[in-house]
Amino acid sequence: MNTKRLFRLPKFVLFGLAALILTLVVGMVIPIQQSSFSNNFGQSVIASSLAAPANTVQRVTELKKQMLNTWQEEAKQKGVYQEIPKRYQGVTLNAVKPNANDKIIALTFDDGPWPKYTDQILNILKENNIKGTFFVIGRNMKNFPEIGKRIVAEGHTIANHTWHHWYHRLNPKAAAYEIDATEEIIYKVTGVKTNLFRPPGGVLGNGPAAYARSKKYSVIMWSADSHDYKRPAAPRLISNVMRNSKPGGIVLMHDGGGVRDSTVKALPDMIQKFRSSGYRFVTLPEMLELEDKELQAVAKK
Repeated sequence: MNTKRLFRLPKFVLFGLAALILTLVVGMVIPIQQSSFSNNFGQSVIASSLAAPANTVQRVTELKKQMLNTWQEEAKQKGVYQEIPKRYQGVTLNAVKPNANDKIIALTFDDGPWPKYTDQILNILKENNIKGTFFVIGRNMKNFPEIGKRIVAEGHTIANHTWHHWYHRLNPKAAAYEIDATEEIIYKVTGVKTNLFRPPGGVLGNGPAAYARSKKYSVIMWSADSHDYKRPAAPRLISNVMRNSKPGGIVLMHDGGGVRDSTVKALPDMIQKFRSSGYRFVTLPEMLELEDKELQAVAKK
């Protein structure tokens, strides 16, 4: 008997075995490849997810910066924004010393915007072609936004005077709120960013002024106090101002926070007296810019 013939398998059986083996091998290889692909894909997705927020934040930050730069340029052209020179950022000022031949004075108004009185003062300034500086209270800006918009629309400078106008000592968190919340409402209502701050009552040691300086605000005091909060007769109010006014001076008055009939009544005559004495009126950013240029010129000599 031929033993080779006993172990010879039919061709269809051999083909079947080959197909079975191939199926098993492929079945083992494919899951391995799928697992490898899934892991690689998953790692790519995770990496992209981790990278995306950082990239998004960077893009948003760059976009905000571009928008702010564009807004500042447009605002400067409209006269509603003027950047404070670096030498005045984070410092306290009562007055400046511009060119001795240039008699400039800044009219400033606190505690608005306020119904009736702010509008009356704006009307007087408009009639006399004068731009003033208004230190606004945050909650008043929130309550009377249309008056705040008018201040800016007519080319005046708007500045920060805290949210509540508190005098008592504030902890760091409360002091920060007084400044930041007012800064936010000013921007929300008017689109203006300001770095001018005046502490309520001129109090420098209760928290807000220190926080403002840390944020590079110029803390603006005054050199001539009208004492209009005492409601003096108009002649007395004018005398209070003129007696202490010098070139580069800053006049303190109020357009809000109480009855301001004396201020409204005295303002036209006060303006006339200043002009008769050779003064011209500037906003605080203009005043600081003029002194800065003068100091630069002196330094070059």
